[in-house]
Amino acid sequence: MKKLTLAVVGSLFVVAGTAAHAADLAAGQAAFQKYTCASCHGADAKTPIMPAYPVLAGQHEDYIAHALKAYKRGQSGAPASANVRKNAIMGAMAAQLSEADVANIAGWLSSLPGPLSVHK
Repeated sequence: MKKLTLAVVGSLFVVAGTAAHAADLAAGQAAFQKYTCASCHGADAKTPIMPAYPVLAGQHEDYIAHALKAYKRGQSGAPASANVRKNAIMGAMAAQLSEADVANIAGWLSSLPGPLSVHK
């Protein structure tokens, strides 16, 4: 009985944690537009203006969030490591983002259909 109780309580914490971090997709789309991400990655986030710029539509949410945070760390002068990305343009753009912006943009981009989407 103790194990069942612990499992139920643990599940509730997981659900509560997931709900607390759920992305606001409309806010993500608004932030994508506000911070002019479309100027390089395309309005649909899958037609970048240069072949070297990544397609973002359909990318994994956690990957996008990690990348944006790594650009922020790189812009702040953190030493080079696996968790730091140094790029003048992306660093300047990511430095403006709040934690909520990062989560919302990542959630919205991952919700978009694109060549990176998992098709069921």
